[in-house]
Amino acid sequence: MLKGIHEIITPELLDVLMRAGHGDEIVIADANFPADSVGKQVVRQNGVKIPQLLDAVCALFPLDASLSKPVVLMQPPPDIGTPEIWDLYTRLLSKHYTMDIEYEKLARFDFYDRASKAFAVVTTSELTRFANIILRKGVIVAGMGS
Repeated sequence: MLKGIHEIITPELLDVLMRAGHGDEIVIADANFPADSVGKQVVRQNGVKIPQLLDAVCALFPLDASLSKPVVLMQPPPDIGTPEIWDLYTRLLSKHYTMDIEYEKLARFDFYDRASKAFAVVTTSELTRFANIILRKGVIVAGMGS
């Protein structure tokens, strides 16, 4: 164990977060996401829901402040409406980042295509539909801490 790292961050996930560089993207995916078909490398976080993992990851992960939309969400079809989980994502991201974060929203198959280019896909046990999220890694500026 290490101090300051949430207990749900596995050694495999910590390794992926450390090795990802500026501009690399990490997908945090629900239980139904085709991770093994899409992902270059897949980290399994069984028994964990996306909000819990997002909170733990964002405590360690700088977002790319050079983009207006460093976070990508999977857009549901119009008849589904906006997933309630997105409001929770907004609250969690606001807890960890001082910048105003706008979301890029991609239709399902466009999201899969984007995810296929991601550094890693992290799967969870999340069952909420259209809960998938992509984070683009930024940089830590000397003397700033995040």
